[in-house]
Amino acid sequence: MAKVITFGEIMLRLAPEGYYRFFQNDRMQAAFGGGEANVAVSLANYGVDVSFVTKLPEHAIGQAAVNSLRKYGVDTSKIVRGGERVGIYFLEKGASQRGSVCIYDRAGSAVQTASPEEFKWDAIFEGAEWFHFTGITPALGENVTAIVRKACQEARKKGVKISCDLNYRGKLWSREEARRVMTELCQYVDVCISNEEDAKDVFGIEAENTDIYGGKLDKEGYKSVARQLMEQFGFEKVAITLRTSISASDNDWAAMLYDGKDYCFSREYHLRITDRVGGGDSFGGGLIYALLQGMSAQEAVEFAVAASALKHSIEGDYNLVSVSEVEKLKGGDASGRVQR
Repeated sequence: MAKVITFGEIMLRLAPEGYYRFFQNDRMQAAFGGGEANVAVSLANYGVDVSFVTKLPEHAIGQAAVNSLRKYGVDTSKIVRGGERVGIYFLEKGASQRGSVCIYDRAGSAVQTASPEEFKWDAIFEGAEWFHFTGITPALGENVTAIVRKACQEARKKGVKISCDLNYRGKLWSREEARRVMTELCQYVDVCISNEEDAKDVFGIEAENTDIYGGKLDKEGYKSVARQLMEQFGFEKVAITLRTSISASDNDWAAMLYDGKDYCFSREYHLRITDRVGGGDSFGGGLIYALLQGMSAQEAVEFAVAASALKHSIEGDYNLVSVSEVEKLKGGDASGRVQR
């Protein structure tokens, strides 16, 4: 199976138990996660040879982050060690009409203070076929943007496919900063992943007849979004996830994949959500796997959406499902019956 490299920040996730509010009781559940790390775990669970690249401190918390990846078969040998701290995010999971809340405490983290010289991309990409990053990573600072830029340049030089999930985070940078940086980085990208908000927030490209807060999505409007993204950057493929938010607990979930010729829409799943964090990353992991397997555009988007639908039922950032479980749902068995 092809070798995939992902680069980004892995953080400590602290969340109240269940659907409690912050400090409603005196307990927090600890786990690790982060966009590109989540993609790496998905791919490892599908049997892909995948390496996650970042910088982490050598202390016990940094090692715990490394171990959380090793547990699922992700190669961590290319992680740079050093720096002072692991970034943290606090998550309060929403329910019903109360939305989730995410608070970052990541300033001064090891990867945010890393320098481009610390990452030997020529060696890292040896034998690789795919590189994945998200728009969250360059939002950490100009130095991290420089690291991503160098990675993309080296990947392009070696003929490695590059995918990017736009993943705009307003708490990390402004729309103007995001547009400036991502316009440059997207020139290297082959497969762009976006959602109903990212294309608008980053590039000002908006789907018509859509109200993401009122639970109204016009799928036809996303054909224009995908086409404009492809025309502007020359992407080989554009994937757009389509989330209809009925409430924090109930969403309808689908996606579209555009390959420059056909607009392939997946089936739509009604989700009763356990944990939606990492849902987009699980879509990205499923899509990368499907494309590496040589699936058609329609098959690829169906696999990615099914993988992500399952993730919404799993606590934590990581999507802990197998190919056979995804294929079962993709094949139409959404019964959730007990397996004996």
